[in-house]
Amino acid sequence: MNESEFVAKSNMKSITRRDLLQGASAAAALGMLGKPSFAQADKAASSAPSDAAKAFPNQFLWGCATAGYQVEGNNVNSDLWMMEYLPGTIFKERSGDACNHYHLYPQDIAMLADLGFNTYRFSLEWSRIEPEEGQFSNAELDHYRRMLAACHEHHLTPMLTYSHFSLPRWFALKGAWESPGATDLYARFCEKATRHLGDLVGYASTLNEPDLPQLLNWINLPPSAGGKTVSEMFQSNLAQVRKQLNAPEFSNFFLGDGKRTRDGLLAAHAKGKEAMKSVRPNMPVGFNLAMQDDQPAPEDSHLEQKRADVYGPWLEAAKHCDYLGVQTYSRSIVGKKDLPPAKGAELTQNGMEFYPECVEHVVRYAGKQTGVPIYVTENGVATTDDSRRVEYFQRALSGLKRAIDSGVDVRGYVAWSLMDNFEWMSGYTPKFGIVAVDRSTQRRTIKPSGAMLGNIARRNSL
Repeated sequence: MNESEFVAKSNMKSITRRDLLQGASAAAALGMLGKPSFAQADKAASSAPSDAAKAFPNQFLWGCATAGYQVEGNNVNSDLWMMEYLPGTIFKERSGDACNHYHLYPQDIAMLADLGFNTYRFSLEWSRIEPEEGQFSNAELDHYRRMLAACHEHHLTPMLTYSHFSLPRWFALKGAWESPGATDLYARFCEKATRHLGDLVGYASTLNEPDLPQLLNWINLPPSAGGKTVSEMFQSNLAQVRKQLNAPEFSNFFLGDGKRTRDGLLAAHAKGKEAMKSVRPNMPVGFNLAMQDDQPAPEDSHLEQKRADVYGPWLEAAKHCDYLGVQTYSRSIVGKKDLPPAKGAELTQNGMEFYPECVEHVVRYAGKQTGVPIYVTENGVATTDDSRRVEYFQRALSGLKRAIDSGVDVRGYVAWSLMDNFEWMSGYTPKFGIVAVDRSTQRRTIKPSGAMLGNIARRNSL
């Protein structure tokens, strides 16, 4: 089926009270879900949009996102799992079982649909599918096929990311994206995965936030951390990792040379996209770009230099894609580097300014620069106060609606994240999820923000 047929099919089901209660009952039988939030969602299901001016376009995609390494648990063949166990690791804590989404995905996908969403964005874990170079696991490919089938069963459009930061251990030890053979190895993986899974994929993304190595070079650490850029901090750690592993070629997404990594990622995207299209020519393929709402400092602003350095090559590449996924969380005031948030500004758990208006500004910029359809594939806030998350979503979506009404071609909004999960070096401290997870029992409890956002999705209206 073509793209429009796929999206239309994915949005056919209307969530009834019976559907919602059946979903709640099934989840409760698994002993994982908190009951109060489903009651809130059920009550909200009967509400209807009161103002047509608040409605989003027909077939608009509403979803939540996860990433394999952050939710599956026990990705033992990954480069990051190996790094977690090194002496003096930069990881605050180990990922372990994570949210055990690898086994609990059926209930998590049902929960997402029951809340009112029509889209699920998740990623493949390359290190599971190709644990050793050239050795592909049909069992793991079948696992991800079952996940895609579960999405279709619940009338969710799957947005599949082929590479979300984590890499196979063997690939990292060869030099990762800086290795001369990296692009061919990645293209082979994309071809194999698409041949096994492609007929069930709604939207495919080659890479998640491939511009991040450049973006990190603009973010300064506080004086207490030495005043380096985040990129410089990672470079210092890279030398230690290589020494500990006795692996002079080791590199990965986070630990590598910025320009060489970018060149490798650009080439990998191009070849990966070509490989996907060779199997399924009509599959919509793009990538997801990390973008900040960049605003000029009053003096000595290097805003245009930052945009050219961080986004420029990728916005050019996006012009040749079927869509661009933009991922934004806050704004940056750009001087020679990004300035720290203003004194007195409300900060999130990960030190960003609480600034949901970033969504409107970023989609306007991305749409103007590329001319392709835009999907917000990540947006959210790290906070333990869920009332702030509710306000964040409300303000972010109001701004997104303004952009759409002014003519920006935005076709979907995917929140980060479905669940509180493993946030890389920060461990489990930052809480981005609309669903809380008790990792000792793997019990899920839907937060008020989840019921609120799901209700907007069900109505397709603010």
